[in-house]
Amino acid sequence: MSDTKSVLPYGSWPSPIEADDAARGDALLEWVGFLGDDVCWTEVLPEEDGRSGLMRRTADGVEEVLPSGWDVRTRVIEYGGRPWLALSGRAADGLVFTHGPDQRLHRWRPGSDPVPLSPPGAWPGELRYADFAVHGDEIWCLRETVADDTARTARRHLVAIPLDGSAAEDPSRVRELAATHHFMTGPRIEPGGDRVAWLGWDHPDMPWDTTRLMVAAVLPDGTLGAPAVRMGGEGEAVTQADWATDGSGTLYAVSDPDGWWNVHAVDRDGGTRSLCSRPEEFGEALWRIGLRWCLPLLDGALAVIHGVGERRLGILGADGVLTDFADPATEWHFAATDGRRIAAVASSPGRRRTVVLADPADGSVRTVRAPSSEGRSLPSDAPAPDADGAAPYARTPAPDAYATTPYRRTYRSDDGEPVHVHVYPPHHPEFTGPGDELPPYLVLAHGGPTSRSHLVLNQEISYFTSRGIGVVDVQYGGSTGYGRAYRERLRHRWGLTDVQDCATAARGLIAEGIADPDRIAIRGGSAGGWTAVASIAAEPGLYRAAAVYYPVLDPVSWREETHDFESRYLDGLIGPWPAAADRYAHQSPLREADRIRTPFVLLQGLDDTVCPPAQAERLLQRIDPDTVPYRCLTFEGEGHGFRRSATVAASLRAELRLYADALGFTPAAAPSCSPS
Repeated sequence: MSDTKSVLPYGSWPSPIEADDAARGDALLEWVGFLGDDVCWTEVLPEEDGRSGLMRRTADGVEEVLPSGWDVRTRVIEYGGRPWLALSGRAADGLVFTHGPDQRLHRWRPGSDPVPLSPPGAWPGELRYADFAVHGDEIWCLRETVADDTARTARRHLVAIPLDGSAAEDPSRVRELAATHHFMTGPRIEPGGDRVAWLGWDHPDMPWDTTRLMVAAVLPDGTLGAPAVRMGGEGEAVTQADWATDGSGTLYAVSDPDGWWNVHAVDRDGGTRSLCSRPEEFGEALWRIGLRWCLPLLDGALAVIHGVGERRLGILGADGVLTDFADPATEWHFAATDGRRIAAVASSPGRRRTVVLADPADGSVRTVRAPSSEGRSLPSDAPAPDADGAAPYARTPAPDAYATTPYRRTYRSDDGEPVHVHVYPPHHPEFTGPGDELPPYLVLAHGGPTSRSHLVLNQEISYFTSRGIGVVDVQYGGSTGYGRAYRERLRHRWGLTDVQDCATAARGLIAEGIADPDRIAIRGGSAGGWTAVASIAAEPGLYRAAAVYYPVLDPVSWREETHDFESRYLDGLIGPWPAAADRYAHQSPLREADRIRTPFVLLQGLDDTVCPPAQAERLLQRIDPDTVPYRCLTFEGEGHGFRRSATVAASLRAELRLYADALGFTPAAAPSCSPS
């Protein structure tokens, strides 16, 4: 490869990262745990219709734990939750898991086929299970009962299910333990089995608004005593709770009474104290049941995941000293522990999602499942496993040589509020743009909206940046990772603050001479789709194109069409209905949809229960195709968030075609270079 780069217009650089590569390149690795000494994780398999396999690393590579065809996935609250649990520290005892198609709880032992533990529902998916714990000869967990496949009406209980399989044919064998709130997490059982803890919240609160930490005694007959609130309440959100391992009866809770999710100790008598008070987040918004960021270890220390706008892994000692691992990863997800070691999915600006194993004893972080373009196998040049079955970090796969180096930036809105962004400049090892030309930029609005995106190596973003198209990923007001006050900037202002902050980011890039002011587009999915449509209506002179994925657009109808978990979400984002009816009308992206002149592509899964297709249809009904060029692509079998590689690839190709037409460049026909 020559040190001198060839000059081609931005957007026209030939890239080896094709849409199919981007669709399958970033393996979706989730729900890490231990099965005996083995680290296991779930992995979405796009080439198998998005089935979620339970995987582990062996000396021969990565293999599935269960017999082929099992789908380890729960649909609890539609966004899912922790779907599997090892039954003990011995691999021979097997595990329990929820199977995706029927949502029944199953037990698996090595050498045998899984068998159901829970009874079938009246229809497949009526009864859903997640977030498991073992108590004697029972599995205790969260059970969700939904009225139909729209999940607009649901009930939730903590239940006990016999491990002997007797409840599979006799539903009366399932014992209901508690139903304190409309929404609950699964149970956390105190070592020794004397008490159990869980989190609960009710409409209209979301779990990042107000939750309560509940504790109840486990009585000799296996029932629960009267539950008591131990932490949380109005304006405070406990997002995780776990018991100490030393038998002290201490309950660790990640909560935000001071505006940041910090770690607290809840004593047996109900007293609480902060263990590490910092203006940092030690937790995240509880979008999925069973997530953990604080892990009690056997030596009395805590493994914690913390930071502002990023996440590092550290060890919080009993003396209050926090020591981070000397590792480049800036994001850690789906953490689990065997009491000594921590397994998680880690990533950074220089590395895609990787399953790793961290050992506080020596400070090491070893790869268990390295990134690979093939998804289910390790790169051919991956180092051999060591005695623990792990390996040092493998070399980055070749396509990642085309990834850009992103950086953080903070702009100021017109009212002086900070707007945090991640900037991904165009990059190609062999090409650069003309000296008198500025690159086009895509403004990316993440979903949620109470969520955030991560400054990491992302193959989908590389698909654009390696062609000469920059991306600015906006952490608009309302995003997590920056404390409650930053989240609250969006309260009652959805469709306003997010739109203004995206425009602030775009104009910031333009003012710095980074982006071409005549070639700005916006893209977003779900809540980001709302922001994208609202933005092209509010800022017709700023954005020249938009890509809109499975959006929510009509807030009034969405309240009745979406699933139970989010059916009162708009109380906080816009206001209570109907008292705030004027705001619903004013802030809806559809309010000025007939003024839209910006070309767009709309991409929608037809099985979406979170943002049903009717939401997208209402936008198209207000658009004159003779005035606004648009495309609408719908996909059978896809829900909220595309899982099939063919769907993702088709969507990316449609986006690139739109941007080429609207922003004025000619994409390269085929890749013509490779890394040296």
